[in-house]
Amino acid sequence: MGQKKKNLLTAASTLAVALGIGFVMQSSDEARAWYGGETRTEIEVADPVETQLLDVQSIELTAAEAEADTLYMPKAEEEDAVVLAAAPKPVLEMPEPEQDVLPADPACVIDAQARALPGAIVNLRLDAPCLPNERLTVHHSGMMFTETTDQTGALTVMVPALDKDALFILAFAMGDGAVAQIQVDDLNEFDRTVLQWRGNGAFGLHAREFGADYDTDGHVWVGSERDLSGLANGESGFILQLGDEAAAEPLMAEIYTFPTGRTARKGTVYLSVEAEVTSNNCGAEIEAQTLERQTDGSIKGQDLILAVPDCTAVGDFLVLNNLVSDLKIVAR
Repeated sequence: MGQKKKNLLTAASTLAVALGIGFVMQSSDEARAWYGGETRTEIEVADPVETQLLDVQSIELTAAEAEADTLYMPKAEEEDAVVLAAAPKPVLEMPEPEQDVLPADPACVIDAQARALPGAIVNLRLDAPCLPNERLTVHHSGMMFTETTDQTGALTVMVPALDKDALFILAFAMGDGAVAQIQVDDLNEFDRTVLQWRGNGAFGLHAREFGADYDTDGHVWVGSERDLSGLANGESGFILQLGDEAAAEPLMAEIYTFPTGRTARKGTVYLSVEAEVTSNNCGAEIEAQTLERQTDGSIKGQDLILAVPDCTAVGDFLVLNNLVSDLKIVAR
């Protein structure tokens, strides 16, 4: 392991952030180290402050020079900063689930079915023979993502449930669609966190289980070699990405699940959100939303609008710590 490099973010200028959120920027060299390189540089973020705004004066990049840009987060005292609801209103613009989802054409029979799987996962199947290769949006308890039917008009996708009485709305742009519902009895055995965004945000959810370092077995992200078996035996968590990246401006979601009610392990799972600076988003504002299922079954939602540095920073990563809650795991 390499020595820790401290990029301490100091006072003043243009970073406005909700209470306690840490922010760092990794260079592209460091990013390559984290995701497969032989050497690794870790970045330590300054301790959270007690004020509502954490300001940044300078951010040092090793790959390219870039000025500090603005991260906008709702103030803690604002009414809509944190929403507790079964389906919080998203910051992203997307089809409203209240729209008529019945087939506009009576001859177009659309059917959706849901089947509960181990791990509080739902196998969701849609059959729409009259709508092949068609874009649709899946809605579930505030989570939304874009999918596309195949050449026969069918779609099968595994969705981590956010509600024991799980309702899924599958809506096509023209107003056609279907609804499926299923009881997910084992949901309370799992902790579940969602990160969702639109299009070229290049966001990612990362979990470091029980003190694991980046690029080790305990570092869980969409590119790690994990499957669902760890959920069944209580050993480890899993991240599932949903959404059709090939679609135009797709809604994407990543969901981290840990088998809290089945594990014999104890400790902390550290969660963070990252955004890569790409040629598609550099210099632009990108939006995301996090959803966290609470012990009472409600959903805690938080919106994020992030001003990405200019294109000299392409390949760098913005790392947001404390945007989502770490998981405190107590052995059963």
